[in-house]
Amino acid sequence: MADSFQQAAVVGVTAWGTTLAVHLARRGLPVVLLARTEAEAAALSAARRSPRLPGVVFPEHLTVATADGALPGADLVCFAVPSHTLVANAQAVAGKLAPGATILSATKGIDLATGRRMSELLAEALPGHPLAVLSGPNLSREVVEGQPGSTVIATRDASVDALRSAFHSRALRVYTSEDVAGVEFGGALKNVIAISGGMVDGFGFGNNAKASLLTRGLAEITRLGVAAGAELETFLGLAGIGDLVATSYSPLSRNRRLGELIAGGVTLEAALATLGETAEGATTIPAALRLAARLGVEMPITEGLDRVLYHGAHPLEEVRALMEREPRAER
Repeated sequence: MADSFQQAAVVGVTAWGTTLAVHLARRGLPVVLLARTEAEAAALSAARRSPRLPGVVFPEHLTVATADGALPGADLVCFAVPSHTLVANAQAVAGKLAPGATILSATKGIDLATGRRMSELLAEALPGHPLAVLSGPNLSREVVEGQPGSTVIATRDASVDALRSAFHSRALRVYTSEDVAGVEFGGALKNVIAISGGMVDGFGFGNNAKASLLTRGLAEITRLGVAAGAELETFLGLAGIGDLVATSYSPLSRNRRLGELIAGGVTLEAALATLGETAEGATTIPAALRLAARLGVEMPITEGLDRVLYHGAHPLEEVRALMEREPRAER
């Protein structure tokens, strides 16, 4: 297995997908950013920048194209698309990939129908390829600006050396793991708790409340992840608590902002329209609860968010319900 990649492709012109493409190109790796249409590809190519990342100019090594003709030379193919579109995007490029190309998922979510992780969906749609996942406290704006940070790449069958070489830089420190399930569940489930963190901020409840909520939220998502086959230690690292803290506190976080809007009395539909981009936590909530029911895992914070976002419950009533739960030993 090669210790370095020769060309990369990034599927998804989202802020995160574009950030990854820019980062890889700055590292000197030729990158093709795959747009949805010829018109979108032409517009991005002409502008050499994305409206999702104002002020960021595309590096020399980054080109924009559609999947037709752009993929056969790529030995690293990254997916950074909304979770509900991942399968469709994977199916669109199936049959166009180079044999043995490594597939990397940078999409955070859980499949609503099956409870499967994103890498499991990719393995089914694109069989026969090494798979890796990337997650961590990686707000796209900070990464693309070159601010210091870290990420985690987890894999069981792809070249760790090649992946580390592609992504590791002075500004982005890469850690590696074999706990693919833990890294994916951490990345998906922290978005749920970040919504509740934003609600705490929106209500002005203070730092005691937020620290309590995030700590109990971490316990909640760890229970589900471990029950689904992840390792407990992963949730105590960058892909767990690290990502949770960044997403729950940063004003750049869409999931935190969604919680603030909900606390202010905005409906879910109106809040998502205000954000203008996907807040994965909202779609992860029902998927997480289906999986939790199947595995017999209790998730009171997630259940409360589900009632608020999808069943008309008032957020303050759910806060009261959480506070009035029977006291018990911490675990």
